[in-house]
Amino acid sequence: MTANQQLELGFNGTPRRVSGRRRESRVARAQWWFAQMRAVVAEAVAWPPADAAAAEQSLFPGLNRQIRL
Repeated sequence: MTANQQLELGFNGTPRRVSGRRRESRVARAQWWFAQMRAVVAEAVAWPPADAAAAEQSLFPGLNRQIRL
């Protein structure tokens, strides 16, 4: 094992074998996923901003108590 590799252990305490082919498939899946996400962002619709809401004063029960010092 070189300094750049990570030690991985299986559930039964034996070291797992990590093949280069599996890593390639992970990279391929990640590339596919990010390509899909880029496509979603590229096709996103720019919605106009919503109008500002009217000012409203709300009363909450129990908040009308006076604080005595």
